[in-house]
Amino acid sequence: MAAVTLKDVAERAGVSIKTVSNVVRGAPRVSDATRSRVRRAVDELGYRPNPSARGLRTGRSGLVALVVPELATPYFAELAHHVRREATLLGLTVLIEESLGDAAEELRLANGVGASLLDGVILSPLRVTPDELASVTDEFPLVLLGERTYGRDRVVADHVLIDNVAAARDITAHLIGLGRTRIAAIGVDRQGSATSRQRLEGYQQALHEAGLPFDPRLAPRVEEFDRHNGLLAMRALVSPAVGVRPDAVFCFSDLLAVGAQRALHEARLGIPDEVAVAGIDGSEEALYSTPSLTTVVPDKAAIASLAVKCLAARIRSRSPLPFEVHVAPHRLAERESTLGGRRPVRTGSGEGKDNCPHREHSRSTRH
Repeated sequence: MAAVTLKDVAERAGVSIKTVSNVVRGAPRVSDATRSRVRRAVDELGYRPNPSARGLRTGRSGLVALVVPELATPYFAELAHHVRREATLLGLTVLIEESLGDAAEELRLANGVGASLLDGVILSPLRVTPDELASVTDEFPLVLLGERTYGRDRVVADHVLIDNVAAARDITAHLIGLGRTRIAAIGVDRQGSATSRQRLEGYQQALHEAGLPFDPRLAPRVEEFDRHNGLLAMRALVSPAVGVRPDAVFCFSDLLAVGAQRALHEARLGIPDEVAVAGIDGSEEALYSTPSLTTVVPDKAAIASLAVKCLAARIRSRSPLPFEVHVAPHRLAERESTLGGRRPVRTGSGEGKDNCPHREHSRSTRH
């Protein structure tokens, strides 16, 4: 089968070859409607740029890597899908690597080790430190995803993230607004990850603002953000030995929340009548769990788009660019695990793309 060409895409989209080239290269001055039409044609025809020809012209391979802690986690699998799609539109091919949260492996992959033809890397780090990464970004295009562990006055790379503190505060405030007063938090990480620290901070802020005390008994520690740890933590929370039973729980990931829901089912405690459950990640699993899970939904498409465009700009630049931090939007999807069968009063953007009732609140900031 002959390879799909720019001309084929142009004919399908009803635009000029130059316009297709501009969209593929991420050039400005293309209307949103035209860009969407070209992207649809690219997807339908399966167009892929020729990296060999481009490499001869530019000295670049067109290969970049996405490094995530674990692809089995739905959040990272969905994010990888969006990154690959955005990269394709800019004429880049993505290699996907797992670091498994190991600091040495994160640093090795951040340097592009193992793929000498890489033009750059998008890294979601868990353990490697900013000081270690600073030595990489002086020589190699790198974009970071996830939590920032350094101050605004010390940016070591382009960084794309959501406001974890605000997201955790939003979801906890939602539970408080439903009249819940004994709100547990599942996700305090024994290894002290930045994700855990920031989400705990937002949870505690919401409690403080509502005049509710923080009870350490309602914040059990976990080893990982997975279903099994959510199950174990929720079993412990509903045990009489704790001395206080929560009437709601904020889980620091959707997987933890799914495990917590299973534990509540085992204990024959109704969701949300006896214990409301909420998560964060906006995974597909949250939408189809029973009951459907209230969760914070990061805009993964926006995260991917910002990351890929930052990396592409840094690869193309002939001189150093200042590092930038981008905060992508998030929204609160209110569903059955906190609302039961009630539909909320519609405010803001109202109903989302799914069929479960929810109300959306979005945040977007660029620094």
